Amino acid sequence: MKKIAILTLLVVSLFSCKESSKEDVQAILSESNGKINNVSIIIDDNLWNGEIGDSIRKKFAAPVDGLPQEEPLFTLNQYPTKVFEGFVRKSRNIIVVKKGKEAGYAANTNKFAKPQNIFFISGTDTEDVLNVIEEKSAEIIKTIKASEIIENQIRMKKSLVSDEQIQKKFGVSLQIGFGFKYDMVKENFIWLRKEFTSGYNSILIYQVPIEKVEKDTNIITNITTMRDEIGKANIHGTLPNTWMITEAAYAPYLFEVNVANKKTYLTKGTWELKNDFMAGPFVNYAIKDTKNNRYLILEGFTYNPSKSKRDLVFELEAIIQSVKFLK
Repeated sequence: MKKIAILTLLVVSLFSCKESSKEDVQAILSESNGKINNVSIIIDDNLWNGEIGDSIRKKFAAPVDGLPQEEPLFTLNQYPTKVFEGFVRKSRNIIVVKKGKEAGYAANTNKFAKPQNIFFISGTDTEDVLNVIEEKSAEIIKTIKASEIIENQIRMKKSLVSDEQIQKKFGVSLQIGFGFKYDMVKENFIWLRKEFTSGYNSILIYQVPIEKVEKDTNIITNITTMRDEIGKANIHGTLPNTWMITEAAYAPYLFEVNVANKKTYLTKGTWELKNDFMAGPFVNYAIKDTKNNRYLILEGFTYNPSKSKRDLVFELEAIIQSVKFLK
C-alpha cells in the first residue's frame, strides 16, 4: 500500500509539473503584434513569385464580398524563412509554407506569442503544396476571421460606450467601441454613429415581426424591402428628399450564419442615398428571436469615399457579433 501511495504521489507530481510548465510558458509569452486582418506569410522568394505564391494570393487576398471597391480579404506580408525570427514570430497570424520531405499541414496557437494563430503547410513538390493550400485554405480563413473578430472586440473593451438604452429597448447588450454616439433614439429604432476625418461608421438597431422577413421564400428581397423602408423613415441626407436605399445596381450577398446561438440572415451589399451621390457598404444581421416573435436587426454601414472600407466594416461586424440576449 505504501508503494502504491508513493507511486500515485509521484504521478500526480509529474502531471502537476507538466501542467505548471505549460502555464509558465503561456505566462512568459509576449503579446502578439499586427494590424487587424494582416497575415504574415513565411515563404522563400522563389516559391512566393511562382505558382504557390499565386495560389496563396488567390485564396487569402481574394476580394471581400459586398464592398464597392475591390479590397483583399487579408493584407499579406511576405517574409523569407531565413528572417522568421524577432518581431515576425510575434505576428498574430502566421502561415509558414515550404517544400520538405512530405506533404503536411498543422495548426498551432500561441506558439511564439499570444494570441496567435500559426499554420504550417508543406509538400514534396509544387503540386503537393498547392493541394494542401486548396484543401485547407477555407479552414485557415475561417479561423483567422473568427480570431480577428475577438481581437477587435478585446480592443474595443478598453473603452466602451454605454449600451443601457439598447438594453432597455431591445433586451440585448452590445460592446460598442469608443467614439460612437447616439445619433437617433426612437421607440423602436436606435442609430449610433462614429465620425472621423474622412467619413463615419454607423450602427442601426431595430426589430420587426418574424413574418416581415419570412413572408415568403424570397428572403433577400424581403430584407432589402425592409431596410429600404427603415432608410426612408429614418436615414436622410442633408439635401431635401434624400434617404438611404439598397443600391439596385449591385445584388446583395445573402448568407445563413449563427449569431448568439440563433439563426441569422447576413446580408452584405451597398447602400446609396436616393437623389444624391453618397454611397458605401453595409452589413445587415437579421437575428431570429423566436422567444420574442421578432427578428432583431443589427446593421452597420460605412461612409468613407475613395478610401479603404474593409476594416471599418470589420469593426462594425465585431460590434454586432458581440450581441447577447438578456431576455
